[in-house]
Amino acid sequence: MSAIPLLEGRVIASYGRHYQVEVDQQQVLDCVTRGKQSNVACGDWVRLKLTSPNQGVIESIITRTSLLYRSVEHRSKLIAANVDLAVIVVSPVPSYYDLLVNRCLIAAQAAGIESLICLNKSDLGEVADAAYTKLCSYRELGYNLIRVSAKHDISQLTPYLQGKTSVLVGQSGMGKSSLINALLPEAAVATRDVSSALDSGKHTTTSATLYHLNANSHIIDSPGMQAFGLNHIRAGELDQLFTEFRPYIGHCKYSNCRHTHEPNCAVLNAHEAGKISDARLSAYQDILRGLS
Repeated sequence: MSAIPLLEGRVIASYGRHYQVEVDQQQVLDCVTRGKQSNVACGDWVRLKLTSPNQGVIESIITRTSLLYRSVEHRSKLIAANVDLAVIVVSPVPSYYDLLVNRCLIAAQAAGIESLICLNKSDLGEVADAAYTKLCSYRELGYNLIRVSAKHDISQLTPYLQGKTSVLVGQSGMGKSSLINALLPEAAVATRDVSSALDSGKHTTTSATLYHLNANSHIIDSPGMQAFGLNHIRAGELDQLFTEFRPYIGHCKYSNCRHTHEPNCAVLNAHEAGKISDARLSAYQDILRGLS
């Protein structure tokens, strides 16, 4: 008896250990993995075996071009695979965490994924203007920065998404699902009001889902997060992921300098000279403490 041939498809939604896999952009199959395997991410290309007309078992993951994930000790949370662009969504209300923005940027850079900082809710007047002014420090470091309003105007966002697979990441309440609705009204992604009393968003998206913008452009909506662990990054490599540190790395007195308190540290000297901001040095040292 001949073996059942394997099909290839792309994971377009992940729910714990259950996945939806699109085959030939026509049929969507409900799939599981073998045993307790759970290392499949939304955006993965996989090989699977049919178990019924509408169900299958994922047998293997096809080699990825990229993987964005967060991690704490002994545990990782996969966000999206095979993505070209991480769109870090922030908003003036509720307040965004600047350290989380830095962590998202570092994770994307470590994975070889381009980043875009997207200020949503830019229609909120002075509070939005103040948030944008603060975020301009990232643009000065070479990161792309745009401002949009999911309710009124997303024209600055759409050119960045063309011909790419992108993933929206950020805290709850930033308006990621509202952006999906603006890009694809037919998606009708559920959105919820922001809890202003707690100054935080209510979780809306509970699973990562991939949507097709057109034949060559796709976008993944990921669940909101309040923390972004970077335990998978080596402490000795972290400084290289801060772009403004690079001119000074290798010029410290000690070859194994961690840029925290060491004498004649080129990075700390650059900070004292105003070439590295307080916020970025603080972010680096905060992340480093979690890796040591």
